[in-house]
Amino acid sequence: MSKRNGLILAGVVLSAAIFSGAAVAQQTNIAIATGGTGGVYYPMGGGMANVLSKHLPGIQATARVTGGSVDNLKLVGSGQSEVAFTMVDAARDALKGVDKFKGNPVDVRTLMVLYPNRMHVVTVEGRGIEKMADLKGKRVSTGSPGGATEVMAFRVIEAAGLDRDKDMKRERLGAAESTNALKDGKIDAYFWVGGLPTSAVTDLGATPGVKLKLIDHSDVVEKMNAKYGGIYSDGVIPAKTYPGQDKDNKIAVVQNILVADAKTPEKTVYDIVKTLYEKRGEVALAHGEARAISLETQNNKNTTIPWHPGAEKYFKEQGAKM
Repeated sequence: MSKRNGLILAGVVLSAAIFSGAAVAQQTNIAIATGGTGGVYYPMGGGMANVLSKHLPGIQATARVTGGSVDNLKLVGSGQSEVAFTMVDAARDALKGVDKFKGNPVDVRTLMVLYPNRMHVVTVEGRGIEKMADLKGKRVSTGSPGGATEVMAFRVIEAAGLDRDKDMKRERLGAAESTNALKDGKIDAYFWVGGLPTSAVTDLGATPGVKLKLIDHSDVVEKMNAKYGGIYSDGVIPAKTYPGQDKDNKIAVVQNILVADAKTPEKTVYDIVKTLYEKRGEVALAHGEARAISLETQNNKNTTIPWHPGAEKYFKEQGAKM
């Protein structure tokens, strides 16, 4: 090769490298904080990450396994995740800087109302638990330290007239870990707040020789709302949702929302929300709870967390009554 041709080739390689570097520099990475592998946040978050990466130019999104809502809000607050799943009650605590966020408020905004989160109080036959009062003296998991299951579980326990520290031996396990502990006889019951179906509860119900029991507790909702501001509602886990579940389970419900930091650019949020909403059918392939996302649910009744301007702009354009 001549010296001249070598210089031309080197110039082409250099130009290609510069162009490639520019393309890489324009790519935006988005980490979606989800939850544990036994819940709904993680598979749905994976579906969202795939949709954003596939349909939104310049975006590479990934789903991040976490302890749940509390961890997720802290990750957004520290800039380690751009988007996060959370329950409304945990997000409200974060915004106010109370309870698990005392002294460290997180300025989050709602991007989208997702689906209702149902509180499961899970046990199996043979543990002597028929109603909430029967949890007294039992070994009970109230959820992982980084999740909002623990936040809501404490409120359900309190409204049921029990003391979370004095009336039970408490463990702090996620859904999958709780199911395994219940199978192994290490705990008698566990709390889990999630969508339907939650894979860990399905796993428990499908275990040979085990008869799943879900404990009714919808009667505590009024007391919870009196203290915590009307963010809970009563609901039902329909019979046959889980293997061995032969009757409706009357429960407490709170909404799940998608959030981001208040400082996230309006156009970025608009594009994310537009893509996720318009491709929600693809997200539902990862988990069916995505089918609950609709224009009708995008309102202030379902979230007490202020809307991000980018999300509000998109949903108002679509005719949502916010």
